[in-house]
Amino acid sequence: MAWKINAYHEPEEGDASIMRFKTYAICLYLVAVYWISLNIPHMHALFFPTLGAFSLLFISRPFRRDEVRNIAAGAVAASFIGSLLAHWNAGAGSLLITLLIVIGLINLFKWNAPPILAVSLIPYFARPPVFWAIPLSVCGALAGLLLTLSIAAFCEKKFGSFLPFTGAGSHSKTESDSVM
Repeated sequence: MAWKINAYHEPEEGDASIMRFKTYAICLYLVAVYWISLNIPHMHALFFPTLGAFSLLFISRPFRRDEVRNIAAGAVAASFIGSLLAHWNAGAGSLLITLLIVIGLINLFKWNAPPILAVSLIPYFARPPVFWAIPLSVCGALAGLLLTLSIAAFCEKKFGSFLPFTGAGSHSKTESDSVM
């Protein structure tokens, strides 16, 4: 059985409570990243809106470890391409080249993760002083996200019935759980 980042199996009807724990873990992670980006100088680029999209992507479907690694590497590569081209020239021409290259890479490597394209556009509106700030931030933020999800999966597997927010014994599904 392949290792999967979201609870080691396909979510089933009664799994909304397990997914709810990951949702809370991700929310706490996103708040922590946001706080760091607000309060620590030079860490502003650590928080980017697409991080929320990656979070939802990673908890809404199961991924094998190699798929997650490829998606994360694709996001870092896309942010590097966007950063390099935006640093060279922040005009519409370099934006078009960024889009074409990243879409080509998404198709070539069959990355089924739309946030990868969005990450490549961050340098065009964030304008960091050095071109490597965004790729480094994307790499660090995604590494933290994957670590958070791995810890949450471990805790669910090991201590699932004892964890808060899992609704142990209660498998009622609400409309707000439909995404999960």
